[in-house]
Amino acid sequence: MITTDYRPGSPCWIELSASNLDRSLAFYRGLFGWEAESAGPDTGGYMLLKSKGRTVGGAGPLMEEGQPPAWTLYFHAPNADEYVRGVAELGGTVVVEPMDVMGMGVMAHCTDPQGVQFALWQPLSFPGMESVDEPGSLIWAELWTADAEGAKEFYGSLFPWEFTTTELPDDAGTYLTAKPEGLEDDRMHSGIAQVDPGTAEAMGGGDWHPVFEVEDVDTTTALVPETGGAVTMPPADAPGVGRLSACTDPDGNSFVLLRPDPRS
Repeated sequence: MITTDYRPGSPCWIELSASNLDRSLAFYRGLFGWEAESAGPDTGGYMLLKSKGRTVGGAGPLMEEGQPPAWTLYFHAPNADEYVRGVAELGGTVVVEPMDVMGMGVMAHCTDPQGVQFALWQPLSFPGMESVDEPGSLIWAELWTADAEGAKEFYGSLFPWEFTTTELPDDAGTYLTAKPEGLEDDRMHSGIAQVDPGTAEAMGGGDWHPVFEVEDVDTTTALVPETGGAVTMPPADAPGVGRLSACTDPDGNSFVLLRPDPRS
């Protein structure tokens, strides 16, 4: 589970870059009831996404020509400068060097050795999401990659993560789960799934995408195509995990809906 007790390497923020911001805000408002609040007059139209009055992420328009729409996962980095050095040393790429964001924190954008985008956040006055692990908010972060072992080596060296390997049913391979080093299994926050090279290539090398908790997966999934998105995997039960579906928004950005198994 993700908590707001952010440890180094914990998912602490999600950010949507949209080709049509109004359309995307309407889409997610229809799914989760999110409200959008301006982050300020000097933020280029950036919006704070809120669920029941608490911030669950951010969203903004595309800022430059050629920028693809995306969900970006931010990971807690107590010292952004040190972490970007680590990214480079481990074979990743620093796309945006650490920069101050209005005194709230220091941001850096990177890609891993497979070309998957992610970001780092060094909090100053703003630690990150105010609401997680409840309906309408982030409950899990998931990486789809053609090189799960390479991803494990990269992220496990960059962040103080411990991994557990789970065999998937029907000989579907393995799934790696990550948690902060030294904490109990209930603090697992991320997963790494191996996908075929063609699928990864279509994602630009792979994809970190958000998993959102919902109260009713079937009802929420049914709303996705009605409001401009698509369902890529219909609702199904995952033993020990819960009921889930995989979807894309109007820009084709992947996300997962999950009703966790209360017994897990």
